[in-house]
Amino acid sequence: MIKIIGDEIPAPTSTGAGTSVGNATMVRCFNSGGTDRLITVQLADNTRIGRFTLRQYTVEYVDKNITDEMFAAHADILFTSVVVMG
Repeated sequence: MIKIIGDEIPAPTSTGAGTSVGNATMVRCFNSGGTDRLITVQLADNTRIGRFTLRQYTVEYVDKNITDEMFAAHADILFTSVVVMG
């Protein structure tokens, strides 16, 4: 079960445009498109922490620091700030 903390937003698609998703510490990532897409997590200075591929039409959760930023290879990726309950 999750508690929604903010609105769902389309992922920015470049390093310089990364978002902290409202200073989230947990982000729900949904791939709304029919193609697997790459998601990147980076520090605020654009230093990459890591990246992963999100399969088409799937959801994953990313645990991050509040200042860490995220972006994706396409705006088919939607980010939402959440808290995992229980």
